[in-house]
Amino acid sequence: MDFKELQDFIKSIVRSGATEVNLEMGELKLSIKTPAKGKLGQTLEQPVIQQITMPQQPIGMVAAPALQQQMLQQNQMVAANNDAATTKEEVISNYLTIKSPMVGTFYRKPAPNKPDFVNIGDMVSPGKVVCIVEAMKLFNEIESEISGKIVKILVDEASPIEFDQPLFLVDPS
Repeated sequence: MDFKELQDFIKSIVRSGATEVNLEMGELKLSIKTPAKGKLGQTLEQPVIQQITMPQQPIGMVAAPALQQQMLQQNQMVAANNDAATTKEEVISNYLTIKSPMVGTFYRKPAPNKPDFVNIGDMVSPGKVVCIVEAMKLFNEIESEISGKIVKILVDEASPIEFDQPLFLVDPS
């Protein structure tokens, strides 16, 4: 999406009366917040909008339907993105997480020349070591407390981690 398209999109959101829109497309994250409208349809605070000159075209039969169609498409795109995000959250909510019991540095293997404790697709059960967390020069083996299949590894090798930070997603089925 280029700058002009982005400006047009923001203007159509403001004109539609929506007070808040959050949009994610790949690496682009866009959050638009405008003040709520008062009782008489006037905004309490006007958002700052840069004026863009439009091509000279009679307003009426051509320009208004085109604008309405553009706004309809953008609203459908926002609704589709919201539906996709909801579906993704529902899928993730079906998984269990293995969380860090301490602050430290995350390691997937016992030594640099050794294989990883677990990989995506591996089955785990209570008591199986899934990683090591280094804290204060001590290497602590972290064991799974749940059974299932590893579906996602949420932390990169040698990354600092926090207490209760999710490390792995596990499908219990």
